[in-house]
Amino acid sequence: MERVSILRVLAGTAAVAVAAAALAGCTDQNRVVDGSRATVAVSGSLTSLNANSSYGRASALNADVAYLTGSAFAYPDSEYGLVEDESFGTAEITAEDPLTVRYTIAKGVTWSDGVPVTPADLLLAWAANSGALDSEDVEPEAYVDSGTGRFGELPEGVVYFDGARGRGLELATQTPQLGDDGRSLFVHYDAFTPGWRTALAPGLPAHVVVARAFDLPLRDAGDETAPDADPSLAAAAQEALVEAIEDADTAALTALANVWNGAYDLTGAAPDPDLLVASGPYRVETVTDGSVTLGVNPRYRGSRAPAIETLVLATVEDPAELVRAFQEGRVDIASPEPDAELASHLADVEGVTVTAGTEATFEHIDLQFSGSKSGVFDDARVREAFLRVVPRQQIVDELVQPVQADAALLDSFVLRPGAPGYEDAVAENGSDGYRSTDVDAAVELLAEAGSTSPEVCILYDPADPRRVAAFELIQTSAARAGFRVTDCSRADWTAMLGVAGAYDAALFAWDTTRLGPSAVAAVFRSDSAVANLNHFSDPAVDELVDRATGSDDADEQTAALRELDAALWDAAYGLPLFAHPTLTAVSDRLTGVTRSPLARGVLWNAWEWEPGEPAATPSG
Repeated sequence: MERVSILRVLAGTAAVAVAAAALAGCTDQNRVVDGSRATVAVSGSLTSLNANSSYGRASALNADVAYLTGSAFAYPDSEYGLVEDESFGTAEITAEDPLTVRYTIAKGVTWSDGVPVTPADLLLAWAANSGALDSEDVEPEAYVDSGTGRFGELPEGVVYFDGARGRGLELATQTPQLGDDGRSLFVHYDAFTPGWRTALAPGLPAHVVVARAFDLPLRDAGDETAPDADPSLAAAAQEALVEAIEDADTAALTALANVWNGAYDLTGAAPDPDLLVASGPYRVETVTDGSVTLGVNPRYRGSRAPAIETLVLATVEDPAELVRAFQEGRVDIASPEPDAELASHLADVEGVTVTAGTEATFEHIDLQFSGSKSGVFDDARVREAFLRVVPRQQIVDELVQPVQADAALLDSFVLRPGAPGYEDAVAENGSDGYRSTDVDAAVELLAEAGSTSPEVCILYDPADPRRVAAFELIQTSAARAGFRVTDCSRADWTAMLGVAGAYDAALFAWDTTRLGPSAVAAVFRSDSAVANLNHFSDPAVDELVDRATGSDDADEQTAALRELDAALWDAAYGLPLFAHPTLTAVSDRLTGVTRSPLARGVLWNAWEWEPGEPAATPSG
């Protein structure tokens, strides 16, 4: 088969590529400033080098590190757009029925150990995140360690990749085909997905995963400590992966899944150097308790070449310690939980600029359309009556504006302030009827429904002071119309989302940007098993969702989202409340730092940062 010959050619060409890199003195890092260093204060800790497994997805820091050490065909900018990275490769539609996308890796792209990035790496990502090769009727919960949350060993004959579903690859159920050029992979989607540009990217290096799964060497005997893999051995490992997937070899796939699912989890010991192999502008150098150090990837040849030589992501949870760290010059950037007192203290530190803003994550209250605790929301009139007495503006005024002076109501379920179409949507979606409470309208609606003193039990996080306060404001306001708002808060509130009979309404936040353009389908489509937690079902909404996700035309998508937004308001779905406020502090020791409202926040353009000229010497 031609596929085999192409991969075998890589074994020879890889050696040439490694030699050329050595002669060139590794990457052309003209932007790197020798000795430059930036420390970013973060929350949480690095728990896995695989940000796509369920264990890895539980920590935002895992995703941050994967973003800085990985590559992709496109990545989001700070204005809800996409930047296509042709220095890594291209993604283009070659057929529309079914949707077929050719993902082509640019020439000369390598992993940090000198091994070329090939279609085998993309094929592994497809297998892990599509679920197409998984055994039927697998119950993944049975393999998760209840004490650690880590995915355990699969038994013989069972295949299950614990990957990220809901981002588009779950629609690619057919095994992709390798292109004749040795750099392309053709992926066939069962239905159109607007996220096709970002659905596929190399996550873990195939040659490393295969070597561990099949106990294959990556270096010659006697040379096991060499920093780079042997090109021929790495190419053989990549070929073994392709064969295992194309042959649907159950035993081989089980071994691969076991490594992919758990081998990259951090357990306290220093990770094996092979697990740190990266394709992006940075690579992990050290992981310690409380910090992870990233250094420039010397083999990176892409458009995101950084200027800062070393990035340190240091965990700082205590606000007082964060202020001291800025004062002493131990931290350069931070995005702590917004707090008016903390913002004031940080602004008092010489050379530190503090900025308030918002992110894509938004607070909202959802009503259960079926299976609720009291059953009162089966009647649309009761739903609307309750929403008429939720004090949205009071919540923003009392709970958000103290940390973000210009905070405003969020008036769309599907669009964010600053995104195309937002202003037009809120002008026509019916949200203006819910900007202030209307007790008389609520009382009249309850009378029409024949509902007397209906009970609404709200699920929320009791450990979140802002949500506790929001609950109390809603409880007091709704009582004016005769509602009895009761407390369904619990520490394990996330586990209760969507559970029948557990609550009537839920107060929480969405960060749907992690699901990409298909988020509206995941949340609002009637048959969604991903995130339709309130059992909402409306055929007209389903059609609008399909329009929004079934087109690659930005104007058509926006038009469909505007109609969808109006339909959700009309259905008394719930209420968006506010975009989560953000607080960003940046030292003048750095320039070029901006914050994106999307998931990567302040790290979204880390490669653009440059050393600054501080106005004063730190006190520490």
